[in-house]
Amino acid sequence: MHEMTDEELLWRASMVPKIIEYPFERTPKVAFMFLVRGELPLAPLWERFFRGNEGLYSIYIHCLPSFHGTMPEGSVFHGRNIPSKEVEWGKVNMIEAERRLLANALLDFSNQRFVLLSESCIPLFNFPTIYDYLIDSNKTFVESYDLPGPVGQGRYNKKMKPEITLENWRKGSQWFEMDRELAIEVVSDLVYFPIFVKYCKPPCYSDEHYLPTFVGMKYGWKNSNRTLTWVDWSKGGPHPSKFGRYEINNDFLNRLRNGQPCEYNGEKTNTCHLFARKFLPMALDRLLRFAPKLMEFN
Repeated sequence: MHEMTDEELLWRASMVPKIIEYPFERTPKVAFMFLVRGELPLAPLWERFFRGNEGLYSIYIHCLPSFHGTMPEGSVFHGRNIPSKEVEWGKVNMIEAERRLLANALLDFSNQRFVLLSESCIPLFNFPTIYDYLIDSNKTFVESYDLPGPVGQGRYNKKMKPEITLENWRKGSQWFEMDRELAIEVVSDLVYFPIFVKYCKPPCYSDEHYLPTFVGMKYGWKNSNRTLTWVDWSKGGPHPSKFGRYEINNDFLNRLRNGQPCEYNGEKTNTCHLFARKFLPMALDRLLRFAPKLMEFN
C-alpha cells in the first residue's frame, strides 16, 4: 500500500532507465494482476498454482474500495491489495483500474510480463509452463481486430479524429498480457487515453476498444493480436458463458488446453490459451479435484 495519487503513481511508473544493463542480479518475474470486485473464491486453486515458485511472480489485487475483506497471513494473496477506486462495468474507470494495476506492478523492476485476470479466471497449465511461455515470448498478447457493424465500427465516434480514425478503430478482449515496454507506454499515454475518456461512452465500452486500438495503432508490429484467456461467447449476449461444478472434468479442461492452432514465436502450436474464465465459486471443489493432477501442479 502507498499514499500516492494516481497522477504521481503513473508518473513514477512511466520512468525508463537510461542504462539498459541492470547493475544487480535480477530474476525476471511475471506480474499477476487481479481486477476483482471483492472476494477471490478460486484462491485455493491459485494457491496450488503458485506454490513452490516464490521469487518468480508478483501479485496485485484491485478490488472495490468498499470491500474490506482480508486473506489469511499465510496466503500468497495476503497484503497484495493496491490502493483502488470505484470500477463500473462498461465505464472508462475500468481502464483506469487496469492502468493503476500496471503502474503499481511497474514499480518493481523485476516484473517483466504483466497479465490481467479476474476472480473467475483459472490457470490452464502449471506455473513453470506459463512462466516460460510468457518470459520467452517475443510478442505481446492483446486481442485487436477490425469488426464491422454496430458493436465494432459502430461504436466509433468521429470526434476522435484526427488522432484516431475509423481505420484505426479496433475491438478485442479486455484480458491482456504484455511486456514491460508496452506496459510503460500504456501508463504514459497522454494522447489517446484522454480521447477515450471524453468520447467513448456507452454504447462504446473502453475496455473493449482502448487497448486494441492503442496497441494496433502504435505497437502492432510486436503484438500477437490474440488473448491468452479463453472464454465462451457461443451463447451470444453481452456476457460470456459461466461454468459451475457440473461442467468440470478432464475432457473439458483438456479441450481448453488444446484448442485451435495459433502462432507462438513464429511456430505453430496448440497451446494458445494459458487461462480461462468465467468459473463460478461452486466449480472450486471439482477444479481442485481435477486440475492439479492434469496440470501437474507441484
